[in-house]
Amino acid sequence: MNLFDTLKNNEDEEILEDKKLFDGENKETVNKSENNEDIYEKYRKLRNEIEKHNKAYYDEDAPLISDAEYDKLYDELLKLEKETGIILPNSPTQRVGGEVLEKFEKHTHLKELYSLQKAQSFEELEEFHNRCTKLLNEYNSINNTNKTLEYFVEFKFDGLTINLTYNNGVLVSASTRGNGVYGEEVLEQVKTIKSIPLEIEYKGLVEIQGEAIMPLSALSKYNETAEVPLKNARNAAAGAIRNLDPKKTASRNLDAFIYNVGFKSDQQFKTQEEMISFLRQNKFKVNEYEKKCFNIQEIKDKINEIEVLRKKVDYLTDGVVIKVNDFELRDFFGYTNKFPRFAIAYKFEAEEYTTILKEVVWNVGRTGKVTPTAILEPVEIGDVTVQRATLNNYDDILRKKVKINSRVLIRRSNDVIPEILGTMDEDNGNEIEIKMPTHCPYCKSELIRDGVHFFCTNTLACTPQLTSSLVHFSSKNAMNIEGLSEKTIELLYDKLGVDKVYKIYDLKYDELITLEKFKDKKVNNLLNSIEESKNVNFENFIYALGIKNVGVKTAKDLAKKYKNLDNLRNATIEELLQINDIGDVVANSIFEFFNDEYSKDALDKLLDKGIEVLPYEEVSKTEFTDKKIVITGTFENYKRKDLEDIFSQKGLIVQSAVAKSTDFLVVGEKAGSKLKKAQELGIDIIDEKNLDNFIKKL
Repeated sequence: MNLFDTLKNNEDEEILEDKKLFDGENKETVNKSENNEDIYEKYRKLRNEIEKHNKAYYDEDAPLISDAEYDKLYDELLKLEKETGIILPNSPTQRVGGEVLEKFEKHTHLKELYSLQKAQSFEELEEFHNRCTKLLNEYNSINNTNKTLEYFVEFKFDGLTINLTYNNGVLVSASTRGNGVYGEEVLEQVKTIKSIPLEIEYKGLVEIQGEAIMPLSALSKYNETAEVPLKNARNAAAGAIRNLDPKKTASRNLDAFIYNVGFKSDQQFKTQEEMISFLRQNKFKVNEYEKKCFNIQEIKDKINEIEVLRKKVDYLTDGVVIKVNDFELRDFFGYTNKFPRFAIAYKFEAEEYTTILKEVVWNVGRTGKVTPTAILEPVEIGDVTVQRATLNNYDDILRKKVKINSRVLIRRSNDVIPEILGTMDEDNGNEIEIKMPTHCPYCKSELIRDGVHFFCTNTLACTPQLTSSLVHFSSKNAMNIEGLSEKTIELLYDKLGVDKVYKIYDLKYDELITLEKFKDKKVNNLLNSIEESKNVNFENFIYALGIKNVGVKTAKDLAKKYKNLDNLRNATIEELLQINDIGDVVANSIFEFFNDEYSKDALDKLLDKGIEVLPYEEVSKTEFTDKKIVITGTFENYKRKDLEDIFSQKGLIVQSAVAKSTDFLVVGEKAGSKLKKAQELGIDIIDEKNLDNFIKKL
């Protein structure tokens, strides 16, 4: 039985109609396959599953799985098609976008809108470059020219594609991409996006493409009061544009980046540069990141640059778009039935996945705040197995409709621990409501509520609060006291009554030697480390104080501004507000700390122990300045964000992906593919055993 017999037996009339298309050319390939019925069944299941998710994603703006999980299904189908040599015309791999919904008027695009071929590795990117080089050589040979390849690299936005039509300088139509030929007319919705001009200088007929996005700041603000919080910025933008009520669209404060002219009735562009210049002249919002590259290595360097930058911008981006600059070459390269041959999208490692929430535990921090942490069914995200996720507060749990045993969407950003974005709206019948906390999970004191947060007010006897403060004070970005782990601090608290920061400096040999597992060497090492910590850089000391809302960066900004502790203690709110990135909340936290009688007394007692706070000095350039470093895996003694801060402060450039230009790779447990690639490239590798010594050299 060959594959076509299987198709007949399954009575799939739609596919049977396509039998003739590959009965000749692909017959030889098909007949080589041994289990054709199994192959077809696998194909059918994949196709149906992908179509189900296409409908949910494109047509309903309510995805059932994460982008990464969808990509796995899609890639599996691509692999099957490649192995068998069979690509059916109704395959999901041959589609562009989604269907036009009946509730919207159908819009016919002046020129077809294509998807982009994707690459998920530098090897795939090199294959694209090699294909472009081959086509370039063909062009030069035919035309007796010596053109060279130039590329443009830009952000790939994660929103909803919009297609704008202007005639005689007026916006006359706006539509979604739809299936590439037809889209949905959404003019009234798009008019609510203030960055899109209603009139332009150009008076011809022109069709312009861009991406409607919801800024992350707008998403956060919207979710503060929303009865039903939005899961992510992409779905938020898509749902807003495809809402029949323009007022609801307007409420989400969308923005848009414009990146292409699909149709122009008169003189055509010669290059991407000309096109971008045209867009800017006509007052379209174009992303500021447009970089020209002349070879594959430059492209890789820009990708690494964007991967760092994208974590700092106010919008979602899931990759990089690479385009040939020369439009004449673009015309020659042409299109497949789905993709242009002159462009490709490099997709970053997925950061969103789904899994099951198994439990919620409540933790007490050094400020007394009681916060929830989600315990998850383990899921692999990049190089890390994730089992915990952040839930901001109880109101967050209610808004996101999170329950025990529900399937949740999680996103991993810079930190190892990800955030829960929401549930996938599946009711499995086993879901259990999460109860609001009423008592401290440790000391059992009754909790008080302040806004959206719960606090344990038992500051004198709640162990986690006291030990957390001491752990923070002793950490590497603070006083850097080696040997004061959380377990050690708990022991010092229980056995020696170390319940205040300054009491660390009162510890004696005779006391420590009595503790379990404390031998002579361990005791002396700890006492030496405590003594060494008395000479501390100003910025480290600021961070060590544990001032509310003051992290590593703010501590450095304060040190840079005030130079020494006396100046900072006398700072006014007005002065503090003059520092970049310090707003009312942070300024008030700093001012209140240094003017609170309890804090001033505690600080004086600490300084009386012989601590010398060294004035701030600008970091001079070293051999490590501008060196490129990548961090991967998990670490016992460091958070990844802390490592990024340390390396950035020392003048290194932190990258997310390993490339030839990378100088160092810092590896923890479960390092994964980045370690293998670094080994292949001969990059210096620093494991956690040698990490402390490496940091000391910086």
